[in-house]
Amino acid sequence: MQKKLLFIIFVSFLATFTGIAQQKDNFWKDVRYGGGLGLGFGEGYFNGSISPSAIYLFNHQFAAGLGLTYSYSKQKDFHESTYWGPSIIALFTPVDQLQLSAELEEFNIIRNYAEGATYNGQLLEDDNYWNTALFLGIGYTTQNITFGIRYDVLYNERKSIYANAWMPFVRVYL
Repeated sequence: MQKKLLFIIFVSFLATFTGIAQQKDNFWKDVRYGGGLGLGFGEGYFNGSISPSAIYLFNHQFAAGLGLTYSYSKQKDFHESTYWGPSIIALFTPVDQLQLSAELEEFNIIRNYAEGATYNGQLLEDDNYWNTALFLGIGYTTQNITFGIRYDVLYNERKSIYANAWMPFVRVYL
């Protein structure tokens, strides 16, 4: 049921963008592109991610958009995992330097553990599931860059791909 609801919201949002594009001659001048790249590595560990996104500026205060994320990580003799999925973001700027955000993410998480891998004394088993995160955030904006913090109101310690519900962010849209 949850996946169906997210799919309906995603398609409705896409249809709204298409409708706006057809009604407005200069639709593309109000679209901003951004995203993120991540890379982490150490002894026996690697993590890489890519997250392109685009937003539409409805006016000076409100923007909304879509994103897509793919990430891969591997820790030698412990696990290998991937996650991927879409996100929907809404941004509200009540004053020039303050940005409020809401972001819904739906990720497919695939975790494969090495034989005999344990965490807190419990044997770990391979996983393949969907997880939803709903972040509410606040940030300081200067030109096209926003620095801030966001909180996952749906955080589940056992299922989330994130270490905790609080997460700092840097958002750039050109």
